[in-house]
Amino acid sequence: MIVNKEMYNQELQAQYSQFRSLIAMNSKPWGLRIMNSMVRLTKGQKLKEAANETHAVASTMTKGHRIRTRVFRPEGIHKPLPVMLYFHGGGYMMGIPEMAMTFYADIIKKRKVVIVSPDYRVSQKDPFPAGFNDCYDVLLWIRDNAKELNIDPNNIIIAGHSAGGGMAAAITLKARDTQDVKPIFQMPIYPMLDHRCITASSKMQGSTMWDANINARAWKLYLRNIKGKVPAYASPMLNEDYSGFPPTISFVGDLEPFYDENVAYVKALENASVPVRFKIFKGGYHGFEVGSPKAAISQEANQFQIDAFADFYDKYVH
Repeated sequence: MIVNKEMYNQELQAQYSQFRSLIAMNSKPWGLRIMNSMVRLTKGQKLKEAANETHAVASTMTKGHRIRTRVFRPEGIHKPLPVMLYFHGGGYMMGIPEMAMTFYADIIKKRKVVIVSPDYRVSQKDPFPAGFNDCYDVLLWIRDNAKELNIDPNNIIIAGHSAGGGMAAAITLKARDTQDVKPIFQMPIYPMLDHRCITASSKMQGSTMWDANINARAWKLYLRNIKGKVPAYASPMLNEDYSGFPPTISFVGDLEPFYDENVAYVKALENASVPVRFKIFKGGYHGFEVGSPKAAISQEANQFQIDAFADFYDKYVH
């Protein structure tokens, strides 16, 4: 499938060339290193109107490794609160928790929730399962340190955007399998789910922000140490059993590589009788609501995810 600028929502077309250049940069090892260095300049950024904490969570799988983990708590609330475990995006290749500060602010304003976000290892240096293990360790750390964190371990929400959405789906899958934790709902937003790149949208050429070439490269980098069969915890669309999954919120643009796998994921959940809130945005590129936040379609998408979060919070928080 070939995508051109004119196919996108009219308000989104202005950023087309800018984000095509970003794809070209991230396709080079040196460009990816530069981008990751630039992103990490925001490390330690504070979220206004929230108590900001940084914890070093011990890895259970890598001796001596500690996972820098940001915790954001609404100010003035002293009772135990529900908690959202959030995973940042970046194609599993790059990124840090501070990338999603606007989302955190919107979430905390809408409902009282503690946000916990790990700076999990990324595939430039550490491919699967390093980052996955970090994220699951932080999930168990939340459960085991609920009193110290002043959160309610019976009200855990798992969320993320893009690769963070894929990580959310993978961590939710393992939690379902192990029963270590029972999330009340998950929010994998336009998640990166399928390494096989076999759908029509995954072969999309000319798309902006993310395309078939950078998608294939990101998966190859993330999975490079796997010998033999790829596990579903690495590529969640390999899972075939969706029973026991928590209610799910998601959205996706129809002109991005993850479109088909996202639709298939939602249909699989619905076929397993999992409650789902899902919306497709016509003419949307990957991450359009972040890349073009002032566009009407972006404001609608942001409102959708925040309102859906509030609805699910009101319905499923114990």
